[in-house]
Amino acid sequence: MPGTITVGLDGTDHALAAADWAAHEAARRGMDLRLVHAWVWRGTDKVYIGDRAMEERWVRNVLNEAEARVAKVYPDLNVTTELLVDEPVPTLVAEAARAEMLVLGSRGYGTLTGYLVGSVSLQVLRQATGPVVMVRGPRQTTVQQRFDEVVVGVQEAEEAGGPVLEFAFAAAAERGATLRAVRAWSIPSVLSWSPGSMWLADQAGGLEPLHKEILADALGPWRQKYPDVDVIEHVEIGAASEVLLSNSGRASLVVVGRRTHDTGLRRLGSVTHAVLHHAPGAVAVVPHP
Repeated sequence: MPGTITVGLDGTDHALAAADWAAHEAARRGMDLRLVHAWVWRGTDKVYIGDRAMEERWVRNVLNEAEARVAKVYPDLNVTTELLVDEPVPTLVAEAARAEMLVLGSRGYGTLTGYLVGSVSLQVLRQATGPVVMVRGPRQTTVQQRFDEVVVGVQEAEEAGGPVLEFAFAAAAERGATLRAVRAWSIPSVLSWSPGSMWLADQAGGLEPLHKEILADALGPWRQKYPDVDVIEHVEIGAASEVLLSNSGRASLVVVGRRTHDTGLRRLGSVTHAVLHHAPGAVAVVPHP
């Protein structure tokens, strides 16, 4: 059975951009597309105008318009819609758990002024157990610009980073795109520099060669699984968020990870946060242990 890509709609243009992106992705992967809207009647909610029946008609119209928009471009795509009468955050978290990926617009669902990611979306990103893709509106491009890479940040080089790399390799394989694997490094403080670390760096010929070796080892199993994916390995000294963003200029998709082992904090991490707010294209946040 084909998998499902789910889109959370909220009536904004950003959510429609997410639906467009998800429809293209579903058509490319041979998956189903599911359009949902989480809605709770409150009576005084400023997002909606009118009585309960009027609001419900408006919400259903949002779903119907998005479905018609997608069907016009992808007539053979299997599309379903559903109005979910529940709070947005738990509803979307549940949708992320059952889908191959959940796709959201980068604005909407309670956006705070000055932020590109809405407050509800941030809560979903922190709690979701499956991949969540954040999509902005269409980019203004020139003839010279090419967005033909999938970029992945590889800071978790151990086995825990596997879900992130698998998602990135699969996305690159589906697109026939080059995968750019980026690893940033910095000079460690004296207190954190153990004799064992010094020995490893000495064996590798220095810190940069050591990190190149770590990156190559992390990519090895996935190169074998996806032999047709062209991979660029990039290791650079600097802040991880800056290095990753500076290498995302040609990215159609940037893939980053989110740790799940410390569920009490539910943090996205500084690198993921920076990429979500500053990457020019779609960003996939993939949970990992």
